[in-house]
Amino acid sequence: MQLGLSTYTLTWSIGVPGYSSPADPVDAIELVRITRQAGLGLLQIADNLPLHVFSDQELIDLRDAALENDVQIEVGTRGTDPAHLLDYLRIAQRLDAKLCRTLITQPSIQGAREHLRAVLPAFQEAGVVIGIENHGLHTTRQLVELFTELDSPYVGCCMDTVNSFSALNSPDEVIRDLTPYLVNLHIKDFEITRVDHQMGFVVLGQPAGYGKLNIPELVARIERLQRHPTAILELWTPYTRTIEETVRLEREWLEKSLAYLKSIHGFE
Repeated sequence: MQLGLSTYTLTWSIGVPGYSSPADPVDAIELVRITRQAGLGLLQIADNLPLHVFSDQELIDLRDAALENDVQIEVGTRGTDPAHLLDYLRIAQRLDAKLCRTLITQPSIQGAREHLRAVLPAFQEAGVVIGIENHGLHTTRQLVELFTELDSPYVGCCMDTVNSFSALNSPDEVIRDLTPYLVNLHIKDFEITRVDHQMGFVVLGQPAGYGKLNIPELVARIERLQRHPTAILELWTPYTRTIEETVRLEREWLEKSLAYLKSIHGFE
């Protein structure tokens, strides 16, 4: 699997609404350079750095930077409104992207299915795959029904290993149910700890390889099913005392995660 970074790998470095901004926020072109410096050739630019607000010239500059650094771009957004998805198809074509990740934001998965059905012919003609992320609003079984009903090689699952806790699906269930439809993998490690008063738990991020996610077994399952997704490292780095300390911790987690993932057979 080709390993890459995301705007959700260095979320604090970009800036998180409601928190102090970093002194020098990372932009899309700097992310391309960081990806290359990490020895990787893939970058997914998601909805926390929305590409639809970029000017035509900014998209051209981003494409040129990606070409110069030999980095493949994947685009990402949220929602299934057909006009919005077709706008992202245009952006994907401008950036030579072959995957558009999105997530379903409406309770009605049937409505999302009709939205996707309406745009699939255009995505198929362009050779761009839609990756629907499990984001916790719907269960894995609902998503399996969606992929089964659409039955297209141009729509599949952007499988996040942690997101579905809010739909009461464990990572094991996510991997079991959604791997057969996998087109893009979000590697997100985690830890579950009991709060200090013992009445409840919290789910917290960890560097890849340092939490409860069994990454070698995940890779082996994907290989057994002969799926060939791209793989994106995402981090749930916790906020510390200041934005500066948090950004430093985020970079440390990036380095630790990549050192671990590059030691695992199955990533390139």
